[in-house]
Amino acid sequence: MPEFAYTAIDPKGREKTGRLAAASDDAARAKLTERNFYIVKMEAAQGKPGKQSKESAGLFGPKKLTSKELTLFTRQLSSLAQVSPLEEALRLIGNQNEKPHVQQRIATVHGGVIEGQRLSEAMRREPKSFPPLYRAMIAAGESSGTLPDITERLADLLERQAELRGKLIGTLAYPAVLALVSVIVVALLMIAVVPKVVEQFDDVNQQLPLVTRIVIGISGFLADWWWAIAIVIGVALVIGWRALKEPQLKYRFDGFLLRLPFFGRLLRDLHAARLARTLSTMVASRLPIIEGLRLTTETINNSVLRKASEDMVEAIRGGGSLSTALKNSGVFPPMLVYMTSSGEASGQLDDMLARAAGYLEREFDNFSSTALSLLEPLIIVALGGLVAVVILAILLPILQLQNLAGL
Repeated sequence: MPEFAYTAIDPKGREKTGRLAAASDDAARAKLTERNFYIVKMEAAQGKPGKQSKESAGLFGPKKLTSKELTLFTRQLSSLAQVSPLEEALRLIGNQNEKPHVQQRIATVHGGVIEGQRLSEAMRREPKSFPPLYRAMIAAGESSGTLPDITERLADLLERQAELRGKLIGTLAYPAVLALVSVIVVALLMIAVVPKVVEQFDDVNQQLPLVTRIVIGISGFLADWWWAIAIVIGVALVIGWRALKEPQLKYRFDGFLLRLPFFGRLLRDLHAARLARTLSTMVASRLPIIEGLRLTTETINNSVLRKASEDMVEAIRGGGSLSTALKNSGVFPPMLVYMTSSGEASGQLDDMLARAAGYLEREFDNFSSTALSLLEPLIIVALGGLVAVVILAILLPILQLQNLAGL
């Protein structure tokens, strides 16, 4: 459908600019006239209808809003919605952003609002940028007349989720990079350094020490077959990636991840904190718990945790309580179950869920900090041990030759 750019005066005398989709120029004018807008200028929007600019299009289609961009948009909307009309707030947010794809996404939503749609309905035009849970909370705010409060809660929720996600990445990134550097250093030693050194022992008519012979054997294998090892690793990764497309294999793999001593607890605590924070926000926004759980389930990547959430939805739909469903799932901390039960009994479920989320987030911080402080020296000691073995394998023959020369 063609798009038309317009400049108009609203019923309060303020100038409005934007774009809207309509079958023709007359249809576009009729839409604005229905809203009592005085049209100053109307023309066909530049560019082909429905075609994104190069700046706003990604490799696999139009760019969606990232988590950071959605959080910033929500915070700006929560602030502006309290002091200005929704149409004006969306226009200001779009104009202030410097990224073309963000401007395009917000302009699409703004156009829907101009056409008379509710904000939640207009956001359906950009489903990848505004997920179902987000739109459901916006719809609840519009229905109850508390959109500024809902957007502020949403902004707080997204900021806390981003903070927790950043902590998880920071916790896992450093040991992962350290381990990768360690592997590269040892591989370079074995492939490039050791062969040059052991050439000096070719003319020695003495049997080399066992450690030296083992290191030379490994070094020769890596130097001659490094390309084959790289191919095998690449093929294994592709096969593993395709295997995880099978639901049963993925379920078993995800269950294995949850049973890991360190990583499994991180996943469980992170999921519990995120669920508690999301449900707290939705209960405070007067949204049904079942709807909140159903929408949250769609965002869970771990199939075991997703299955547990789906079972919780069915249990609550059958008349059970949230605390009982949490307990029966077997994947949530007992503290969350207890605080949820207390919240249901006292009628303060949103407050107790928020407190539980805060407690789990602090526990996550403490546990990850402790685990990282232990993991870092272990990696350094392991790297030092491997390097020490290589150096020992080189020095032993030298010391042996010196002893023979002394005799």
